[in-house]
Amino acid sequence: MAKTLGLIHTSATLVPVFQELTDKYLAGKGLKIFNIADDSLIKNTIERGKLTPDTARRVVGHVASAEEAGADFILVTCSSIGPAVEMAAELVDIPVLRVDQPMADKAVQMGKKIGVVATLSTTLEPTSDLVRRRAVVAGKDIELTSKLCEGAFEALMGGKPEVHDEKVATALKELSQQVDVILLAQASMARVVDQLAEEDKKVPIIASPELAVQHLTEIL
Repeated sequence: MAKTLGLIHTSATLVPVFQELTDKYLAGKGLKIFNIADDSLIKNTIERGKLTPDTARRVVGHVASAEEAGADFILVTCSSIGPAVEMAAELVDIPVLRVDQPMADKAVQMGKKIGVVATLSTTLEPTSDLVRRRAVVAGKDIELTSKLCEGAFEALMGGKPEVHDEKVATALKELSQQVDVILLAQASMARVVDQLAEEDKKVPIIASPELAVQHLTEIL
């Protein structure tokens, strides 16, 4: 019988991003896929500066709904609500993956000095915390450097993508002098990597969406 994958997003803009990745890596596996998108989750989290209990409860509700809708596996595609995803995973009978876990595991394998870059503090903290915990699971000592690109997210939302890209590029260049590998806490930053000159990519820079879907190909 065909397996069903439920994707839970905090923005409808992520639906085509993951559609492209699942088409690339999971096509021909006879997999059924459905999406649930609720942008109030991320909007509330940004507004309040943290993941609050009422938002976390709604994440748990969406995960439970996806299970009821017949999902055999759930991927939640936003890092900012990661802690709620782990909570939800304890309350359903199917596997639930937070999008940044495969990325955190890969970074821990790749080096001791790990950098995390984000444009939102609400994403920087959960991702940094996850990397620390995955290092403990892997039995590795790491040095973590977190970097927030102040004002970059506001610039992107305010219709100034070039200002966002410039701030992110500057952070990546600075961090690449100090670490073995850089994690992008938000998938929206990945396009900046493509714009960097080769000499500025001194270390591997990894993002979560592709790694998460590749991880799914191994376990589904």
